[in-house]
Amino acid sequence: MFRLLTIEREFGCGGGTIAAKIADRLHWKLWDRLLAEEIARLANVDPVAVKRCDERMDSRLHRLAKSFWRGSYERSAPLGNQMFDTDRMMSMMQEIVNRIAPEGKAVLVGRGTPFFLREHPDAFHVFLYAPRSEKIRRTKADGKTLEEAEELVGAVDLERAAYIKHYFDADWPTRSLYHLMLNTAVGDEAVIQTILSTMRLLEGTPKATDYEPPKNPAARGVERSGPQLI
Repeated sequence: MFRLLTIEREFGCGGGTIAAKIADRLHWKLWDRLLAEEIARLANVDPVAVKRCDERMDSRLHRLAKSFWRGSYERSAPLGNQMFDTDRMMSMMQEIVNRIAPEGKAVLVGRGTPFFLREHPDAFHVFLYAPRSEKIRRTKADGKTLEEAEELVGAVDLERAAYIKHYFDADWPTRSLYHLMLNTAVGDEAVIQTILSTMRLLEGTPKATDYEPPKNPAARGVERSGPQLI
């Protein structure tokens, strides 16, 4: 029986809204903004700092400075222990997902959660997408201007793809990772019903996904060093 649902999504396709509706119907806990809030709480940092790192790479200048700092005699200075960046956020993400997984009854949105839970037998993975025009329409409906919507739809997914490539050495989306990939232009209700129906249909069946971790020794982040889910 599936007890975990991950929803990865293109920006503007309505994935967050759909995830919230599914969590409400299943009476499961929604881990979307709550993930960022939990990281901020555990790291004892302002939520704004977490939002700045959310599903995006640190700036090149930050990474260069961090690399220099790691190689300097100052690496034991107290400031280093207080630094909050995407590397630290990803390490904490794995810890939080490891805690969520045994509890179950959770809908987790983005942030690499399908990769963290790729071997978990109770996890069902979905990728949501939409045509560009639909994503712009939805983004404008959320209060953005046409210019803002066009810029966000073009930029945010590039950041997400770079984030996944850096930390998991994988393409975004990695199709073999998901049980379903759905076009949200068909409507939220159709998407929700399809997800719930397929979860019920596949209960007790052999694992459908076939994702293999990268074998590249240069792969970054949690794929190499993070704790593994059991």
